[in-house]
Amino acid sequence: MSDTNLLAGPALRRLRKFAREGHVEELDLPDTIRATAANAGWLDIKMIPERHNNVKVLLLMDVGGTMDEHVARVEEMFSAAKAEFKHLEFYYFHNCVYDFMWKNNRRRYAEKFATWDIIRKYNKDYKLIFIGDATMSPYEILQPGGSVEYSNEEAGVQWLGRLTSAFPKFAWINPEPQGVWQYRQSISIMQQLMSQRMFPLTLKGLEDTMRLLSK
Repeated sequence: MSDTNLLAGPALRRLRKFAREGHVEELDLPDTIRATAANAGWLDIKMIPERHNNVKVLLLMDVGGTMDEHVARVEEMFSAAKAEFKHLEFYYFHNCVYDFMWKNNRRRYAEKFATWDIIRKYNKDYKLIFIGDATMSPYEILQPGGSVEYSNEEAGVQWLGRLTSAFPKFAWINPEPQGVWQYRQSISIMQQLMSQRMFPLTLKGLEDTMRLLSK
């Protein structure tokens, strides 16, 4: 299976299973009627897994810069997630999360969403998933003014701490090959900030992510 088809089959089924977790069964009325009629009128109840999707996901995606080479794979995952999760909210950031994010890259400065507002808007039932290569200068994570785009008053590490405190079930999915992680200082820092909850964008990585967030 190619990288661009990563989510076309098995990974999509893993997302679907995760999205429909935790609920038992509901009455299959048409099948119950057919089975009862075939059973000489004796009630024969048929059940099916409940179809409602109750998992809530807050998806934060890194865009631009070194993420450009991963666009196809991330878009594929995003499309799969939108199809599977009824309660999916998403925002974009660049390199590290700071005091605002956006939903439309073309209007990223005109239509900003304050990170504090995002934290307050969604409750802790949301599963928080970051998608990014975590490849940047450590300064961008650890220092005020570290953003390459503007002078942020507070360091990214503070915002990451606020987000992971607000949403205790969180994980980071990294499209960079896992073999290079140890050579990128920023990835090591981000792994520590994520309590080692960083997984590669592979079938196994997605499965491990979903298993962690389902606990």
